[in-house]
Amino acid sequence: MGDMANSSIEFHPKPQQQREAPHAGGFGCTLAELRSLMELRGAEALQKVQEAYGDVSGLCRRLKTSPTEGLADNANDLEKRRQIYGQNFIPPKQPKTFLQLVWEALQDVTLIILEVAAIVSLGLSFYAPPGEESEACGNVSAGAEDEGEAEAGWIEGAAILLSVICVVLVTAFNDWSKEKQFRGLQSRIEQEQKFSVIRNGQLLQVPVAALVVGDIAQVKYGDLLPADGVLIQGNDLKIDESSLTGESDHVRKSADKDPMLLSGTHVMEGSGRMVVTAVGVNSQTGIIFTLLGAGGEEEEKKDKKAKKQDGAVAMEMQPLKSAEGGEMEEREKKKASVPKKEKSVLQGKLTKLAVQIGKAGLVMSAITVIILVLYFVIETFVVKGQVWLAECTPVYVQYFVKFFIIGVTVLVVAVPEGLPLAVTISLAYSVKKMMKDNNLVRHLDACETMGNATAICSDKTGTLTTNRMTVVQSYLGDTHYKEIPAPSALTPKILDLLVHAISINSAYTSKILPPEKEGALPRQVGNKTECALLGFVLDLKRDFQPVRERIPEDKLYKVYTFNSVRKSMSTVIRMPEGGFRLFSKGASEILLKKCTNILNSNGELRSFRPRDRDDMVKKIIEPMACDGLRTICIAYRDFSAAQEPDWENENEVVGDLTCIAIVGIEDPVRPEVPEAIRKCQRAGITVRMVTGDNINTARAIAAKCGIIQPGEDFLCLEGKEFNRRIRNEKGEIEQERLDKVWPKLRVLARSSPTDKHTLVKGIIDSTTGEQRQVVAVTGDGTNDGPALKKADVGFAMGIAGTDVAKEASDIILTDDNFTSIVKAVMWGRNVYDSISKFLQFQLTVNVVAVIVAFTGACITQDSPLKAVQMLWVNLIMDTFASLALATEPPTDSLLLRKPYGRDKPLISRTMMKNILGHAVYQLTIIFTLLFVGELFFDIDSGRNAPLHSPPSEHYTIIFNTFVMMQLFNEINARKIHGERNVFHGIFGNPIFCTIVLGTFAIQIVIVQFGGKPFSCSPLSTEQWLWCLFVGVGELVWGQVIATIPTSQLKCLKEAGHGPGKDEMTDEELAEGEEEIDHAERELRRGQILWFRGLNRIQTQMEVVSTFKRSGSFQGAVRRRSSVLSQLHDVTNLSTPTHVILSAANPTSAAGNPSGESIP
Repeated sequence: MGDMANSSIEFHPKPQQQREAPHAGGFGCTLAELRSLMELRGAEALQKVQEAYGDVSGLCRRLKTSPTEGLADNANDLEKRRQIYGQNFIPPKQPKTFLQLVWEALQDVTLIILEVAAIVSLGLSFYAPPGEESEACGNVSAGAEDEGEAEAGWIEGAAILLSVICVVLVTAFNDWSKEKQFRGLQSRIEQEQKFSVIRNGQLLQVPVAALVVGDIAQVKYGDLLPADGVLIQGNDLKIDESSLTGESDHVRKSADKDPMLLSGTHVMEGSGRMVVTAVGVNSQTGIIFTLLGAGGEEEEKKDKKAKKQDGAVAMEMQPLKSAEGGEMEEREKKKASVPKKEKSVLQGKLTKLAVQIGKAGLVMSAITVIILVLYFVIETFVVKGQVWLAECTPVYVQYFVKFFIIGVTVLVVAVPEGLPLAVTISLAYSVKKMMKDNNLVRHLDACETMGNATAICSDKTGTLTTNRMTVVQSYLGDTHYKEIPAPSALTPKILDLLVHAISINSAYTSKILPPEKEGALPRQVGNKTECALLGFVLDLKRDFQPVRERIPEDKLYKVYTFNSVRKSMSTVIRMPEGGFRLFSKGASEILLKKCTNILNSNGELRSFRPRDRDDMVKKIIEPMACDGLRTICIAYRDFSAAQEPDWENENEVVGDLTCIAIVGIEDPVRPEVPEAIRKCQRAGITVRMVTGDNINTARAIAAKCGIIQPGEDFLCLEGKEFNRRIRNEKGEIEQERLDKVWPKLRVLARSSPTDKHTLVKGIIDSTTGEQRQVVAVTGDGTNDGPALKKADVGFAMGIAGTDVAKEASDIILTDDNFTSIVKAVMWGRNVYDSISKFLQFQLTVNVVAVIVAFTGACITQDSPLKAVQMLWVNLIMDTFASLALATEPPTDSLLLRKPYGRDKPLISRTMMKNILGHAVYQLTIIFTLLFVGELFFDIDSGRNAPLHSPPSEHYTIIFNTFVMMQLFNEINARKIHGERNVFHGIFGNPIFCTIVLGTFAIQIVIVQFGGKPFSCSPLSTEQWLWCLFVGVGELVWGQVIATIPTSQLKCLKEAGHGPGKDEMTDEELAEGEEEIDHAERELRRGQILWFRGLNRIQTQMEVVSTFKRSGSFQGAVRRRSSVLSQLHDVTNLSTPTHVILSAANPTSAAGNPSGESIP
């Protein structure tokens, strides 16, 4: 059986190749043949190969390739293969065009309302009532006597339309650039994926897209197969085909049983070589892909239908998975099966806040319109006693339209549509910058979650250490060497055995190459532990290459590959004189238990009893481990030809061994790690080390890194002990037992992958602390997949990490370095702070604008800030300010505070103090100007102006002052923790400076030349200086506010807490899951936001209490949902405000008080 498992294949001489029938382009197989071959499985596939080609080497001959040498690396040949068999690339879905995005942005409900109002106002302004009756309509059109003025009635409508177009274009552009960034990121991830192939007998790493049919590819543990192929030779190969078949059992592959390897599947164990038979759209994954993408039109129709039921729909962004391999259909599957990750902390809080603000705005605008209409009606028809004349109707309607526009404007200003934008910009900006800090972010919200992290469970090897391993101590022939022994000091027999044991019993892909630069260290390729051992052979002045050439990989009789359960690797070779020899290497305490003999100084066997073993552990292994070395035992065993064992019974085969040597491998701590860990601890993040290493090694390294400090109360446990402590008598894990262990646990050694997963899950599910823990995990191996997926943020290693680990992760560390994690924490906190800065600025403007418009309208029948002006303010507030404040670079001071945690409100007391304080200042100024401004500046009053009257200087000054105050308050908003110096680091952010100056310039243009459309009349220099003076007053006032201690203001409520646990009922969560698919989830934060307010406005009119209470109103909502179904279907697919009102899914639109359907 063993012979068959590695059925070696001789390469036939050339002439035979020429005899094959000329097929496609001179190759012996057509594309169709290969495609149909790859659809077969197991025995029938094997039979087909034998019938058609004789065996796998026959297939290789037909494809003009050599099973051992691979293809000749010749560009013309490779190009020809691409022409005939296609290239290994699956074209991604077409991105949306700019026009489509514009169309989507236009779907926004508030914008639609504004457009309609503007068009009505436009239409009416062109309708002139018959002259003689106009007297009868009272003084309605007084002031419009001047012909030119009456003509100008259309301008306001047109200006509103124009500003709507502006908003739409900005939104669409943002979406477009975001999509572009994502695509760039995606292609970057793809380019980084490489695969090992043999060309010209050399092992090369080529980008996955460069694979061609006929390539000989090396597959090993942890790979994600990039193309279909047939196995030539395999060692203990097990594949997880669940992404294609849905079966979770690992499938054993061998050249004589089931040689078919399919793209998109994961190698879980073992290694081997395959000949590539299908790539790109012709591989199994590609075929599924083309099916998914086929019938684009039907797909579109289906999409549209789905969208109606779906609620919020946005750009269909492909989540960041590479376009190669089997990820897409995997994602289709996952979409169906995996419940979505808990919504990121920030989104939860924002959603809730925005719903509250939206409701308040809606109420305010409704009241404004009602008051204006009532006042007008009472004034005209009751007080003045006029009769409604038919011919006057258009004039009255014009008034009502004006009131309606004012109402809508209040709403537009009240709704913080900049929020979702700010989040997206801030995240996108951070993601772009994090690339420079070696963090490749695959899921946007991971970056923000990272700022809340309270615990990091880190791997040791490669993350905390350099992953450049060297043997520094050894125990050979009864002697413990503290440095590399001289070859002459060792018996030739021991030396020979050692060299063979290391050279043969390690993956042939691991090797040591000469350094790239003069004076650099030799390059280690492949498994780093094996490289350390090979380096040891070289240090002993021997070479591993001749040994491997004498016994090539396909001559190996049986290989038990390394996996995390065995913690050892063994290889069997056939001896020339008959019989077999098994070489084994592995974790010393595990392998020594299987040793019954040991080589003495003369290279002779002497028995090795348990007592000797305990001695050895105490005297050799523990001292090595306490120096932070990883200990590896190297052993062998001979079988005579007569006593061939059952090779499948591994425990029997790998037993009764003879120990050759124990080596201590050093993996030095990265020099920058201790400082990074200190930063984490200062920032309130607990770092824990989870490793497969010996507990003493682990403890020594943890102490070097600063994870454990002398005199601290901490636990270092081995996997076994950890499990003993957390499981009850029945062997089940109990949360309360876990809660006793994890708070003090700092090092978990000899841990299995399940231990890691258990620990992460235990910390996340724990309810002992005052807040839920947010856990980040680093991992590089296939076995880390479950823990990476379970963690709030999973970091995979970009260099050492396997494809499986990268697949499961949220962020890839492109330099495998722990310091990059600290950078991620910094960026995450920065995102959170940027959002808070933006909120602080935005809410001040909102409060002021709404109150001014509302009171102004009630007292003077006209909003002091006109619709177009409000739209401009909205544009600077929302879009520009979110750009300016969301792109603040992070500073080290972010790491000096504790994490915010899940329950801390978005708007802290300090921020609330700032918002209200600045609002008071701005309102005082504006009302002063509104009611006594004309006396102060000695100009005509602008109050009570009739319809279509020219813009007054009075109202222009109010508008200008308002904008100036916002501009200076934007500088105040840069600091949210009550710092004094608001200018600190302002020049480090060119975007901010550009936007502030740009806004100022445009404001000058609007005021001086805006004229009728902006309802502005030019101001004199003195008036401008006054406006500026009041604006600068904001900075001074900011200092005044900063002196008031927040602790004195107990009355201030915080706002924007995270959604409470009790608010989510099961059915709502279930609805939430169906409602959104991953792509939308990634991109549309503030989706269904405040428009839910509409659905619930009937349920809750007391806005004030909404702010105090955290809105638990499912019951009422359930009752109201019937009301919704009578509303029309307004399906809206877009940004600024993201509004959905859909009768197709009434409960999910309404019954979601805390907005769970927005991921």
